[in-house]
Amino acid sequence: MTTQPLTTFAVAVKYLDDLQMHKIKLGLDAMRAVLTSLDSPEKSCPAVHVAGTNGKGSTCSILQNIMSRADYRVGLYTSPHLDSVRERFRINDHYISEEAFTRHMERICRALDGKTITYFECATALAFSWFAEQQCDLVIIETGMGGRLDATNVLTPLLTIITSISLDHEQYLGDTIEAVAFEKAGIIKEEIPLISGVTDQNAQEVIRQACIERGAPLRETKKHFSIEKKQHGWFWQLADGTAQLGNIEIGRPGQWQHENTSCAITAAMMLRDKGYEISADAIRDGVKHTKWPGRMEYLEKTHQGTSPIRFLLDGAHNSEGIDHLLASLDNDFDYQTLYVIWASMADKNFTSMMQRVAQQADQIILTAPESERSARPNDLFTALSSELKAKANIHSTVEAALNHVYRNATNQDLVVVAGSLYLIGELRKQLVGEVVNG
Repeated sequence: MTTQPLTTFAVAVKYLDDLQMHKIKLGLDAMRAVLTSLDSPEKSCPAVHVAGTNGKGSTCSILQNIMSRADYRVGLYTSPHLDSVRERFRINDHYISEEAFTRHMERICRALDGKTITYFECATALAFSWFAEQQCDLVIIETGMGGRLDATNVLTPLLTIITSISLDHEQYLGDTIEAVAFEKAGIIKEEIPLISGVTDQNAQEVIRQACIERGAPLRETKKHFSIEKKQHGWFWQLADGTAQLGNIEIGRPGQWQHENTSCAITAAMMLRDKGYEISADAIRDGVKHTKWPGRMEYLEKTHQGTSPIRFLLDGAHNSEGIDHLLASLDNDFDYQTLYVIWASMADKNFTSMMQRVAQQADQIILTAPESERSARPNDLFTALSSELKAKANIHSTVEAALNHVYRNATNQDLVVVAGSLYLIGELRKQLVGEVVNG
């Protein structure tokens, strides 16, 4: 890799993007080496470490919003991004500036001195470096994939969270729930508390055993903490009665958002026990006003003077995510015609997920975002069963798929966009423009 100065944001982004040529390499040696050369920034700020197949990004975002409203300076590192790489790095309501991104990428480049690391390792190092410089009161770090060998797993956090466990990234994490649970449980540290939103019984057993072996206090959903719908909003409580909170308004649709919210509130309460001052109003406001672009995101968009067309953007791209999406369509939305714009990455096991979505849809529009990993729309069509092919339309570009919806959908219909976060990012940009701020 180049050791030339990274003088502009565009050059710094290209340097990072070029690292994608290096295949995913699970392991922590390279990560520890680069962080040591950067004076160990991962040790500078108190942290919460979050893993999970689904819900980890939403849980991170809710917790960050709560802590921000409690007047703390909170760093948030998540992945992937929808439009700009700056989205991965946030302090309170602001993404990293182009200047700071460039400066920290230059610092990492010099520290590497010609050695190579992966895209995710480099991005993770940048997050730690920036958060340390900014002297955050707390940082919330989302794993990229798995946990045990994930580049983020160099932390000694205040607490850890595992939101859910189901099959995904089988080629790296294993093809059984127990294997995936073993990898996720790798973030559990000696005597560091774990909050678990996991409901699969086999996965629960793996996590419980890991906590016993490491002496990590465990709080499990529905056993130690819970949330339920009441007449005046949601009600959260600890099972032992030592803490409770009512009148909670969850600002986003989705049949599982209350579980993400419950994990985040539990984390906030545990942070309060560790000395952070967090009011009930900060928790309620943080939950209510959390927005997480591209994840169960509801938008209305007019086109050439038409009545607003309703869109639901959801990054569901694994079996559990599709379960949640379909349940939400059954329970949270009314519509006359259901359109689905769908794309998948070619390396995903997309057939069964796409079939299930197509069965519920009145029309499924198959397309491909601008990514070398994208499955071709014709290949998606071929994978559909013969009876579902009659529901399908093929469009080679996301723009063409969107125009098809504009020509046919009304304000009584619902347009769901799912299957790939690459698709979400490209289509969302056409709907609302740039997503970064600051």
